[in-house]
Amino acid sequence: MIAPALLRQRDRYERVMDGWVDNTHEDAFTHTVTLRDDDRAIELSVVALPSPSYEIRQARCRSLAGVLDATVVAGVETLGGARMVGGLTRRVAESTGNGAGSELVLAALIEVARLARQAAKLPRERAERTAGGDAWECWQLDMTGWVDLPNSCFTYSDAGRSLFGTRPIVTPMQPDLYSPRPGQRRVFARTKRARLERAAGRLKLFHSMYDNVHGFELTYEIDLATGRIVRAEHITPRLPYMGICSEPQRKIAALLGETADEGLRRRIGSHLGGESGCAQLYDLTADLLKLLT
Repeated sequence: MIAPALLRQRDRYERVMDGWVDNTHEDAFTHTVTLRDDDRAIELSVVALPSPSYEIRQARCRSLAGVLDATVVAGVETLGGARMVGGLTRRVAESTGNGAGSELVLAALIEVARLARQAAKLPRERAERTAGGDAWECWQLDMTGWVDLPNSCFTYSDAGRSLFGTRPIVTPMQPDLYSPRPGQRRVFARTKRARLERAAGRLKLFHSMYDNVHGFELTYEIDLATGRIVRAEHITPRLPYMGICSEPQRKIAALLGETADEGLRRRIGSHLGGESGCAQLYDLTADLLKLLT
């Protein structure tokens, strides 16, 4: 029987994230995330360099509601110099410890790292070539602006690239994402809502994400008696490259019949992620599974 700790004294749990990117420095962005759940709320603000270094220049957090341990706040302030790449989770955990609110702070830092992959500082004249939604121009600029994009998912693989010119491809990308104007606020803004709900012998999982270029709503249902996923579906009203990003979305069906055990978070890599998958579909699913532990 699946019994998430977050549902120990309730049948419903919800977590909401609001995040945005401000162009506050000539060479750096300020990424701000607020994260709220049924127990507490925090705000995390990080000044960081863009790709390729993703280096944190300054970090701070504060409580908006509930208890946030002072040692966690102090630990966040020691993160200057850390890079938001592999190993970040371990570095944050070591710095903040396990005081009250530490898990929420770690989740917020991960969201900051994801925001950092959404805005770049490239020459404005080059960015202007993406005006009007020229998908091929945007795709080429993506591969220039973010060092970790090549082969990170289907869209940025050779297979994804080969689809240009073979079908209509639509993108919501705009020049300001590649070269924001000086002092521009909310260059990129994102809202996510994750929910667990226990009802009628099933555990219902929902996760949505809406931002400048993405629109996702995922729904999973797990049979509580067997631990098996009996429903796996989603809608994607907005994608960075509709016509390419659309291809790996059908992979969600591979989770039907899977057992929601401790190993599922590893197994979804082959189902949803990698060069043939969708990084956003993988992240949204993986974050839901984290809430089960």
